Amino acid sequence: MSLDPSLKTKGSMAASRSVLTRAERIGKLVTEKRFDAKKDKVLGLAKTRVSKK
Repeated sequence: MSLDPSLKTKGSMAASRSVLTRAERIGKLVTEKRFDAKKDKVLGLAKTRVSKK
């Protein structure tokens, strides 16, 4: 079965996403030292900027 041409993604569309998963956000906050797993809660995370490529 083949994939419809309208469902195929272009290279630029798959390169950058406008949202991050919770795990990606926590990882980014940890590297910026804005999240401590022992003190901070997983819900209600701080906003993180998504860099455009």
